[in-house]
Amino acid sequence: MRTQNAEVELTAYSPSVVRVRIAKGALGRDFSYAVTGKPQVVAATITQDATQLTLSTGLVTARVSKQPFAITFTTIDGKVINQDEPGLGTSWIGEEVTTYKKLQAGERFIGLGEKGGNLDRRGSAYTNWNTDAYAYTKSTDPLYASIPFYIGVHNGLSYGIFFDNSYRTDFNFGASNDRFSSFGAQGGEMDYYFIHHPQTAGIVREYTALTGRMPLPPLWSLGYQQNRYSYYPEAEVMRIAQTLREKKIPADGITLDVHYMDAYKLFTWDKSRFPDPSAMTRRLAAMGFRTTVIVDPGIKIEKGYGAYERGLKDDIFLKYADGSNYSGEVWPGWCHFPDFTAEAGRAWWRKEVRTFADAGVAGLWNDMNEISTWGQAMPNNVLFGFDGAATTHKEGRNVYALQMTRASYEGMKQATGKRPFMLTRAGFAGLQRYTAIWTGDNTATEEHMLLGVRLLNSLGVSGVPFAGMDVGGFSGSPTASLYARWMALGAFTPYFRNHAEFGTRSSEPWTYGDQVLDISRKYIGLRYRLMPYLYSAFHDASATGEPVMRTLAIDYTHDPRVYLSAFQHQYLFGKAFLVAPFESTKEYGKVYFPPGKWYDLHTDEVDEGGRERVVPLSLPVLPVWVKEGSIVPMQSLVQSTSEKPDGTLSLHIWKGEGNSSATYYEDDGESYAYEKGGYYRRMIGYDGAARRITVGAAAGSLASKFGKLELVLHGFGDQKTVTVNGTQVALARGTTEFSGTAGVLKAVINNERGEIAIAY
Repeated sequence: MRTQNAEVELTAYSPSVVRVRIAKGALGRDFSYAVTGKPQVVAATITQDATQLTLSTGLVTARVSKQPFAITFTTIDGKVINQDEPGLGTSWIGEEVTTYKKLQAGERFIGLGEKGGNLDRRGSAYTNWNTDAYAYTKSTDPLYASIPFYIGVHNGLSYGIFFDNSYRTDFNFGASNDRFSSFGAQGGEMDYYFIHHPQTAGIVREYTALTGRMPLPPLWSLGYQQNRYSYYPEAEVMRIAQTLREKKIPADGITLDVHYMDAYKLFTWDKSRFPDPSAMTRRLAAMGFRTTVIVDPGIKIEKGYGAYERGLKDDIFLKYADGSNYSGEVWPGWCHFPDFTAEAGRAWWRKEVRTFADAGVAGLWNDMNEISTWGQAMPNNVLFGFDGAATTHKEGRNVYALQMTRASYEGMKQATGKRPFMLTRAGFAGLQRYTAIWTGDNTATEEHMLLGVRLLNSLGVSGVPFAGMDVGGFSGSPTASLYARWMALGAFTPYFRNHAEFGTRSSEPWTYGDQVLDISRKYIGLRYRLMPYLYSAFHDASATGEPVMRTLAIDYTHDPRVYLSAFQHQYLFGKAFLVAPFESTKEYGKVYFPPGKWYDLHTDEVDEGGRERVVPLSLPVLPVWVKEGSIVPMQSLVQSTSEKPDGTLSLHIWKGEGNSSATYYEDDGESYAYEKGGYYRRMIGYDGAARRITVGAAAGSLASKFGKLELVLHGFGDQKTVTVNGTQVALARGTTEFSGTAGVLKAVINNERGEIAIAY
């Protein structure tokens, strides 16, 4: 449709999603690095009269006022979900375009990816412009990654808006005004997707249907990762690996920072420090460790340096308008930068990263890709290919890291045929298709530990399930108590890596004394016992887009207490565990228990939901509860994911009154065979009213690694027996290996592939 000053296009993208495009003049090329989902065939209805056009999908209605132009989104029964602010709507200041939305009564806002501040973003404003933000604070903005997607909540309704524009974008959620929320960009079109679903989790599912979902990562990447800036030479790397094994600290990865390179030059090794990288990675692999190396985009300008010469030959570097290559200074000195927004640049990079695959490297850590350069002021007149529609730094910057990780992922996948592990510091909407992300250069403070929790929760609700922070803090040295609490908390985050800056004290678990070592070993060990649960949660995330680490605002969206500053750090890890983070210095903490019953993970004591309680805190005990009816598969303790657990899968079930279900999932943990049926999957159901547990028939062609099932029943009182497929089986009273909780009931049965019906 045409207005006096713009062209407008509304598309029913799915029954839950309406796309809105508005351009000054004619609409441009329909292209996106973020959106991969295709529009569905929707049985939409369109009606109009002299004053209004109406588009209805069956789940959401868009009412377009013609004079003045404004859009109101409603439910099918007419409730206002979201509406343009009358008199403001969508407008331009020069090339800057902004859409203004009326603030609804009591409206809250969550999401927007990697942003500090509070869970509820009402009253704040944010900017998306990928930035190297060393030692950032809770109020630093922007940070490293840009995800222009948020969720609004009001009056029992919720909606999502994804603003697909890679220019510098600004979001205002009622900051310095009481009239509107807004989102705008310094250039390009107003192009946004409006999403409505009755559940917040459904909004996340719809958003990730648009921008893609995380592929299943390699199993080893869910294990504990030991990092430092930097571990070198090879003897030091092997000392760290050997000490982890000697001290029985389970671990799967060791990461090499920039000092593995020859004078910081990418695709090289310092032969005095690492004389035979392939032999080293083989030795580490034999010990159960995978190796990840850092890669920065800057290619040093040095005659005779192979990557530089090959890049010149293939003409793949970012350029100025006069055709000369852009130069910026980073670790190696003056560098050129591959243009990852052009297929030629990505293809060049895919070939180059084979050198790491050939050396036995299993993961790439994509760093400095905001783009970061000394001076932090990359000129706006640098040109990006943008896949056939050349543009400037203003539009290309925010998607640069996304395309770098794409090239890294595709290159390692092609070179190895296995699932590569990718980690990035910067990114854009859709980054979850290629990479995990960590929250950059944090500091070793209590505040940063809690800030990290908020960042991870926000990334999760913004479509990025695989995320982590530098446990222990990157900049500075933590106290022993902070380190211990952070290590325990890290075991309940999706990506679990310990990392510390050059020049700080050693930050391995054994360097803080025996108590801290014991606490670290206990919680890392618990994570490895929980690996069947965690891997199944990652499988769910890859299938649905829902996060592993879930802010309470996902499942308890309209409960006002989850947004209070006292409780905003609480989250669910998977759908079973309620984690309540607190500073290591506190002796007491206030916890809010959402509706239902909650079992203390450590004691099985029950707390009734819908209320707050002050709980005592002690350093050895991370406050964690389990939701009633939860089904948690666990295994025996192993020292790495490459070590086979014993043949018994323990199914821990906490008694509840209602119904619940869980997916249990296995595959080989490294290949893509699961895409062709090479997996083992079962649905497990719990029915409290019918007193029944059902382990569904196994799907997939893979055999389980577990020949036995151990039922571990929590809160079942004096139950003496259960009936398994009609046969009575005795229960024995016992304890749990991870906490010593007494009073659980146990029975071991065969893990048959067919349905297993258990009555109690």
